[in-house]
Amino acid sequence: MKNSNNIKEIVKEKYGSIAREVKEEKSCCCGSKKIVDYTIFSDDYSKLDGYSKAADLGLGCGLPTEFADLKRGDTVVDLGAGAGNDVFVARSIVGDIGKVIGIDMTEEMIDLANENKEKLGFSNVDFQLGEIEDLSVEKDSTDVVISNCVLNLVSNKEKAFLEIHRILKTGGHFCVSDIVLVGNLPEGLKKSAEMYAGCVAGALQRDDYIGIIKNTGFQNVEIKQTKTVTIPDDILIKYLSDEQLSQYNKSGIGIFSITVVGDK
Repeated sequence: MKNSNNIKEIVKEKYGSIAREVKEEKSCCCGSKKIVDYTIFSDDYSKLDGYSKAADLGLGCGLPTEFADLKRGDTVVDLGAGAGNDVFVARSIVGDIGKVIGIDMTEEMIDLANENKEKLGFSNVDFQLGEIEDLSVEKDSTDVVISNCVLNLVSNKEKAFLEIHRILKTGGHFCVSDIVLVGNLPEGLKKSAEMYAGCVAGALQRDDYIGIIKNTGFQNVEIKQTKTVTIPDDILIKYLSDEQLSQYNKSGIGIFSITVVGDK
């Protein structure tokens, strides 16, 4: 992970492999869990309107639609849409007269999302291949931007939030769930490509993350929800020595899932 291109390729390959495994197994939840150990982050979507089991890969770390204040007729953009989980939930709220665009940089995920879309028969949902730092969405065209445990994986987070600001209408807002840190992770975790794709080692310090959002022009930035992420020792031991693990568990270092909102 020496540069942003390396990071990008790591993330593409990791999430591409998840999508391929899902297709092979014909069971999204089973497929995702075979490859990624970090479904411990994910929330239960099953009781939400619009939920599609086939689109739920267990890769999120929050419920951004819960705090996104979506309204009927809104145009919504989901960044890092994966197989479409949050897109379909958002679509159930904005209704037939709204529009939801899901963007993902992994071709395999876009293919999987489109398969799910076709099965559901939605005409006002659009999945696009693209990168968050350089969106093809028009300026001032979007009411709400959502994202779930994805912006964390973007190398240039400032550019990502500038793009969110650009595509939002004046008076629009974003709601994202993401992973942040309080304190410094051990080097063994920071350097792990697998952990990075699992939304941990690429995390910013919480204050730095919020600072970037404010510096890119957003107002009324607020953390709506904070949850502690506890990673089991049997996962941590893959990246830390016994001594490092003991020190980590006593250190008070925190890994958190936060859901943040902000207005343009």
